[in-house]
Amino acid sequence: MSRLHTPPPPSGPPAWDGPPPEVAHPVQRNLIGEIKALQGRISIRWRLTLTYGALFFAVGAVLLFVMYTLVGLAISTAWPPIESRGYPPEVAQQIEAWWASHRDLAIESARAELLNRSLMALVGVGVLALIFGYVVADRALLPVKQMTATARRLSETSLAHERIGLQGPDDELKELADTFDAMLTRLNTAFDAQRRFVDNASHELRTPLAINRTVLEVALADPEASEDLKVLGRTLLGTTARNERLIEGLLLLARSDRELSVRKPVDVREVARTAVEQLAPFAAEESVTIEHDLHSAPATGDPVLLERCVSNLVENGIKHNSGPNGKVWVRTGMVGRGAVVQVANTGPHVPAYEVESLFEPFRRLNSDRVQSAKGAGLGLSIVRAIAGAHGGAVTAVPRDGGGLVVTVRLPESGAAIGSQQSAR
Repeated sequence: MSRLHTPPPPSGPPAWDGPPPEVAHPVQRNLIGEIKALQGRISIRWRLTLTYGALFFAVGAVLLFVMYTLVGLAISTAWPPIESRGYPPEVAQQIEAWWASHRDLAIESARAELLNRSLMALVGVGVLALIFGYVVADRALLPVKQMTATARRLSETSLAHERIGLQGPDDELKELADTFDAMLTRLNTAFDAQRRFVDNASHELRTPLAINRTVLEVALADPEASEDLKVLGRTLLGTTARNERLIEGLLLLARSDRELSVRKPVDVREVARTAVEQLAPFAAEESVTIEHDLHSAPATGDPVLLERCVSNLVENGIKHNSGPNGKVWVRTGMVGRGAVVQVANTGPHVPAYEVESLFEPFRRLNSDRVQSAKGAGLGLSIVRAIAGAHGGAVTAVPRDGGGLVVTVRLPESGAAIGSQQSAR
């Protein structure tokens, strides 16, 4: 076990951030496409507010047009006639034309004044309409905010006693809240059944295996036991140990898929250091060298599960190595605001299309079940389950020259709680 002073030596560019993203070609959008894309980025509260404001402006514009028309009709109807009798016809005609021009001028002036003042009033009241529309939208979305806050607070331990309990008329929001409460009840029942199953399975499966192991150890300790019996006993002990590891892995996988019961600050560097120290003897037995470059990487979660996560990665790197002179590289650090731990190893070539299937339970490279001593095929499944329970993710890429580069990313301290609860 040694400390690494240079970047991990997998050939090619470092895979600290996983495989590079595919090159994205810019999409040319027209005006309609830009408007549709903008709609997807505006929150529902602002969409409701803009809808209220647009409706108000539309109704105000229609009302302004109607008033503009009615003012002209009212002035034209109420305009008093002029008395032109007693004048010569030419003079009377001039007087009536002069009087009509004054009427038209009055109508035009009244309409212009109405339009100017109405537009200013429409703008001022429109701003108030947007403000009141935002308030109304906020009040309308208050039950949704309550449901969201309840969903964020919920965890596996609080499902039994916390519900939304929305009060009000039997409308769409009340129906949605009641449906959500019924779903929480079913989830609580399912979690209780899962907890009981895991506990019962842990007791019922471990006990007979422990008894078998004790009986075999006592039989092997008997000095009068024959050599054939000892060979059989050692074989059965190996089978029993493998079954115990299998059961332990299945139970851990079941617990990892559940909501975290322990959340506290933890430095992934210390977790990785502990895992490396514990597996150093095993690496020495396999003639594998572990090199590490550990930097502080604070996170929030269950230290025991995180230690098991890193241990599984390092143990997999040792088991599935290239034999003598093999190497395992372990790194921890921060990428952005998240903690990252990366484990790379020498070993057989791993096709890129086989990488994702390695995270499935009981899957091995090339479906190899003959070399069962290397494990039960649950190591990477447990790693993914633990990372998911912490709101993180796991990626793996084939290492140039053989082996894998597995990267676990955890969210920044405190972010995993909200995201995980929201997901549930």
